[in-house]
Amino acid sequence: MMKSIKEEIAESIAVKQAILDDPDIHASIAEAAQMLTSAYQAGHMALLAGNGGSAADAQHLAGELVNRFYFDRPGIPAHSLSTDTSVMTAVGNDYGFRYLFARQVQAQGREGDVFIGISTSGNSENVVEALKVCQQKGIRSIGLTGASPCQMDSLCDLCIKVPSVCTPRIQESHILIGHIICGIVEENLFGKK
Repeated sequence: MMKSIKEEIAESIAVKQAILDDPDIHASIAEAAQMLTSAYQAGHMALLAGNGGSAADAQHLAGELVNRFYFDRPGIPAHSLSTDTSVMTAVGNDYGFRYLFARQVQAQGREGDVFIGISTSGNSENVVEALKVCQQKGIRSIGLTGASPCQMDSLCDLCIKVPSVCTPRIQESHILIGHIICGIVEENLFGKK
């Protein structure tokens, strides 16, 4: 058991070290933060979506933006699309799980907003369908995925790919990347505190 615990921790560190050593990922994180900053400065909002652990990440990051991250400041508008059970069950029942997020983006998103789709595989059907609606509506999109080639690669304006194919390692890195983006956006909008 102790060997397994150490191996899991070492694997997590190795993925984060690969991110630390990759200037292309750093540039993508900076670009994502600037994309969000520009949207907020123009009066727009962020919509976030994912399934399972990625839904939890979407909710987590929306909470960091709406409430606060490093310091007290006004809330930043962000909405996780996996939080309204009435909307989700209505869409799922009438249109199918595949359109769970697309329907919400169609109804709530507007040109100039930013959609953040989180999927370890990059092939989650409901995130992919939402990205198609983003393209139709002029909503910018950021994807958080793993290393494997995926549908989100060609659908996102910016796709940040964690250098791993292991779901837990990808998810751990998604929240790290999300936290970095939240910190940069907060500082861009309100200054360093």
